[in-house]
Amino acid sequence: MNATGTATRDARHTVATVLLILGVPERVVMQIMGWSSTAMAARYQHVTGGILADVAQQVGGLIREVAKTAEEDGSNGSAEAR
Repeated sequence: MNATGTATRDARHTVATVLLILGVPERVVMQIMGWSSTAMAARYQHVTGGILADVAQQVGGLIREVAKTAEEDGSNGSAEAR
C-alpha cells in the first residue's frame, strides 16, 4: 500500500471512530461511509478508553439513581418491591 492509500485508510478509521464518539447511530454512519454491512462498522470503528469511561459513568449514574429512588420509596430496589 502506498502512502496515499495508507492515509485514506487511516482517515476512514478516524472518521468512523469520531462518528462513534459523537454517538451517531450506526445506520447513519453506514450511509455516510457508504457501507452496506454492519461488519464494516466493526472493522473501522474503534472503542476508545473515553467511550468506555462514558458508558461506565452512565451505568454508575443509573445504578445510583435506582438506589436513590428505592431508598426514597422505602423499598430495597428488588423486583418484588416494585
